Amino acid sequence: MNDETPLPSRRDPRERFYRRERQSVPAARAFTRAALLGWGIRERADDITLCVSELATNALLHGVPPGRGFRLHLRREGDVLRVEVHDSGDGWPRLGISGEGDAESGRGLLLVAALADKWGVVERDPGKAVWCEFVQADAERLT
Repeated sequence: MNDETPLPSRRDPRERFYRRERQSVPAARAFTRAALLGWGIRERADDITLCVSELATNALLHGVPPGRGFRLHLRREGDVLRVEVHDSGDGWPRLGISGEGDAESGRGLLLVAALADKWGVVERDPGKAVWCEFVQADAERLT
């Protein structure tokens, strides 16, 4: 009989819940960096981490009702790394308009749109999931 807990597979998704508090954004970045390191992914790691930071910030500022939190989900499928931030708020994110210097919202999504290969929003019950994807040129890193 083997009493040891198996180590997570290099393919296992990584997921963590964060409360509605300021420390959650740096914690989500650190969690992402650790997951990428564990998977051996260095390519575009800074872009991925920045997008996690922006999506987590958006969830806290615009999507998470008081007393609730958000969930960060990182998943690899083939040569694609997918980031999802789930929140239970009913607000819907929108891109800011480039050049609107005084705009207080939407600029984070402009960064996500510029850095990620794809991004979008899907409805959930309750709330939504904002996601972005990064294609890795070196697909061996994702096996």
